[in-house]
Amino acid sequence: MRTHFDAQLATLNNELILLGSLCENAIAKACQALTEHSKDQALNVYKSDSTIDKKEREIESLCLSLILHQQPIASDLRFISAALKMITDMERIGDQASDIAEIVLNLNFDEAGDLELIAKMADEVIDMVNHCIDAYIRHDLKLAQEVINHDDAVDDYFYKVKTSLVERIRAHDQDGQTSLDLLMIAKYLERIGDHACNIAQWVIFAITGSHNNEE
Repeated sequence: MRTHFDAQLATLNNELILLGSLCENAIAKACQALTEHSKDQALNVYKSDSTIDKKEREIESLCLSLILHQQPIASDLRFISAALKMITDMERIGDQASDIAEIVLNLNFDEAGDLELIAKMADEVIDMVNHCIDAYIRHDLKLAQEVINHDDAVDDYFYKVKTSLVERIRAHDQDGQTSLDLLMIAKYLERIGDHACNIAQWVIFAITGSHNNEE
């Protein structure tokens, strides 16, 4: 019985890694679509959200099956419970990557101007998502805590992007809508960073039983 349960836990582990990679790819491709002015790529990201949603539902069903039918011990139950929380944040990351792609589909690139700040912010967020998944794979408490600590850098980028766009709106009323679209993209990136922090917190919980690493 335990051998079968361990095999299902291994499947859960692999499915979580796959979902994480799907989310990471969606963010990277959505941001690439923005910086490369590629509406075709944005459309692909927008359409791919259903794949992430489907994977999230499959993992949720697996977790519930393990809880209901396998009577897991406390440490296993903690891992499964953390997985249920993590997939919620992963699914929302997928949604927000899709939201960014949808904005890119309708963005007036002629008025977009310099995207360097948003591109740097996107790189920071992609690293956070990558590292929180790596922390899960490696059971790395230090890396999970680094993801949480790194959220301040993303918040700082959001403030810089917001300030720059507000100044641009004041100076050039005609491109106000485009500036607001870019501000929304930055806001979605900030939220993705928050979800990466949540995932890192659940990685810490899965390993230690605590939401914070209090070494």
